[in-house]
Amino acid sequence: MSSPVLNKNCKIYIAGHKGMVGSACWRALKSKGYTNLIGFGSKELDLRNQMDVFKLIDKEKPFAIIDAAARVGGIFANNTYPFEFLMDNMLIQNNLINAAHKLDVQKFIFLGSSCIYPKMASQPLLEEYLLSGPLEETNQWYALAKISGIKLIEALRKQYNRDYVSLMPTNLYGPGDNFDLKSSHVLPAMIRKFHEAKEDNMDVNLWGTGTPKREFLHVDDLSKAIILALENKLEDSIYNVGSGIEVSIKELAEIIQKIISHKGSIIWDETKPNGTPRKLLDSTKLIKLGYSPSIELKKGIELTYNSFRSDFLKN
Repeated sequence: MSSPVLNKNCKIYIAGHKGMVGSACWRALKSKGYTNLIGFGSKELDLRNQMDVFKLIDKEKPFAIIDAAARVGGIFANNTYPFEFLMDNMLIQNNLINAAHKLDVQKFIFLGSSCIYPKMASQPLLEEYLLSGPLEETNQWYALAKISGIKLIEALRKQYNRDYVSLMPTNLYGPGDNFDLKSSHVLPAMIRKFHEAKEDNMDVNLWGTGTPKREFLHVDDLSKAIILALENKLEDSIYNVGSGIEVSIKELAEIIQKIISHKGSIIWDETKPNGTPRKLLDSTKLIKLGYSPSIELKKGIELTYNSFRSDFLKN
């Protein structure tokens, strides 16, 4: 018996469909004509509950699952809640992956993070650098959870020939981002800090020295990679997804400061951690398959700032 083939009417379950990545994926799939998308809020389904996840997937019988659900946050959140970052993320992904396999879901796209790679790995980061050295201490809990998910996907491909794949995006940003200063990543945190400092005519205090370099990818560009993985059977189990462009944290701060028209000073608190010195992905494998990000960083930040003002500030 041949395997079912993906079409625009196939049911696709997006776990985490209300988050930044999940909602971008939902928009992209809708725009491509996919008509049978499903998602469930945290009040409808606790993805940490194995029995509830199994029952739901058994009932809905999706053709594909896109796992965009995770407990996420920046350095502060990872350092403050290490147990929850490790446990919650393992529970979420293990429940989804296990149910997908047991209930014969045809395709599964697992979304990881560039933080899975060793802190001092050579740059740019290749997929084979996974597990080749120690992790960055401040986000190791989240990274370890994601690494276990990557290995689950790899094991299912190896043992059961599943058409499941892991995508490793670089630092993401865009509409629907998290602007809570206690749990946000660096780019949305800066947007909020500079906006509030402008409103209050204050200087901006930022962590570290500003010297680490980071690569950023607009979430709508990530959705292109997700659709590519959905519509094709990929040969490998893991693919990097990046923009190929990196900036220092200092340069990022200056770009955001200019976009927001903040006139104060930037004060760097060098007693706070910098995180990984450099983190640039090598996305050659995916680019060879036709992937091509298109949203330039400055334009992407402008779009994200507009989203912050129209959505976040009204709530």
